Amino acid sequence: MTQVLIREAKNNSGKRRRDLVFVIVVAVITAILFLAPDARVSAHNAGNSVRARGVVVRVDNSLIQHIGPIKQGEQSLEVRVLSGKWKGHAFSTTNNLMGKIEVDKYFAPGDRILVVLDLSDDGKDVLYANAIDHYRTGKTVALVAMLLLLLVLVTGIVGLKAFVSFLFTAVMIFRVLVPAMLSGVDPVLATLACTATLTAAILFLVGGVNRQGLTAFSGAMFGVVITAALAYAFTRWFHLHGATRPFAEALIYSGYEHLDIERLFMSGIFLASSGAVMDLSMDIATAMREIREQQPSITRRGIVLSGLTVGRHMAGTMTTTLLLAYSAEYTAMLMTFVAQGIPFENVINLVFVSSEIVHTLVGCFGLVLVAPLTALAGGFILGPGKSATS
Repeated sequence: MTQVLIREAKNNSGKRRRDLVFVIVVAVITAILFLAPDARVSAHNAGNSVRARGVVVRVDNSLIQHIGPIKQGEQSLEVRVLSGKWKGHAFSTTNNLMGKIEVDKYFAPGDRILVVLDLSDDGKDVLYANAIDHYRTGKTVALVAMLLLLLVLVTGIVGLKAFVSFLFTAVMIFRVLVPAMLSGVDPVLATLACTATLTAAILFLVGGVNRQGLTAFSGAMFGVVITAALAYAFTRWFHLHGATRPFAEALIYSGYEHLDIERLFMSGIFLASSGAVMDLSMDIATAMREIREQQPSITRRGIVLSGLTVGRHMAGTMTTTLLLAYSAEYTAMLMTFVAQGIPFENVINLVFVSSEIVHTLVGCFGLVLVAPLTALAGGFILGPGKSATS
């Protein structure tokens, strides 16, 4: 009995070391990717300009026209710089309102804003001060810090690992996936590679570097690959061009005519659903591991059937969760069509609506299929004679 306890203690100690090493590796990779110089940002900042925090001191709205909820015209501002070399200096500038609520910003005295100062060739004088938008960097950092605190308080070390995976995901998308696609890498292949990397990092961080994590990863990747194939098939079948995604057309006109926005649309489908797929696969793998630990004599068939039972119940609610999460993105669009009295059949045949239908339902297809796939993978990985924690 003593030898068994000693062996279990050693196994747990080795597991903790593996998990700690993996967390450190992912955290270091995240820091490197975040701090690595970005060629596009460097090129954008190559001119004589500096960013700074500022505060709006005075506003003149006399040239603004109000047309219902829309504001058009020119807002005159006086801005005082709060950081950097030009701290304390005040500059006059303008804020042009185009009458588009989604892109216009409207300032009032006392607002903290992000200012870009265009400098002279010698850098000694400010030629123009650009009021970019309200300053939200500090608030964003505070929000992230509150999330970290809540995760650690509620879930302990698991919350810390989840936070590392959260940061890693954000950095991978912003610093790896997006630049790769802009450089001409096929969006579907780039997104598949990125999703596979994220799936491995997230599931092994949260579930541990063990058979449970491997089970969740195997099921999730099967689900992602199938969702990618379905996204390709249904996008072509529905004759969707992908330009319905926000800023897709603007991106092409920004000098990226080589981008295939149809394949960009396909990649967005399985990238968006991959989080729910990972969630479901990890829940099933965790349940199967617990069953395996509590019933060491369970057969391979028994553990697969247990995983299928758990998966059936969870997939039923997760598909609705995915539908609700996606529907929030296009509620205003549907309300516009209903308000105009457009018949339902007309609505579902519009390319904007068809795109969202395919986006939602294909994601649900992958989510439903990941349950049996994870259960089957768990039958082999967590089967008889194998420890789930190893």
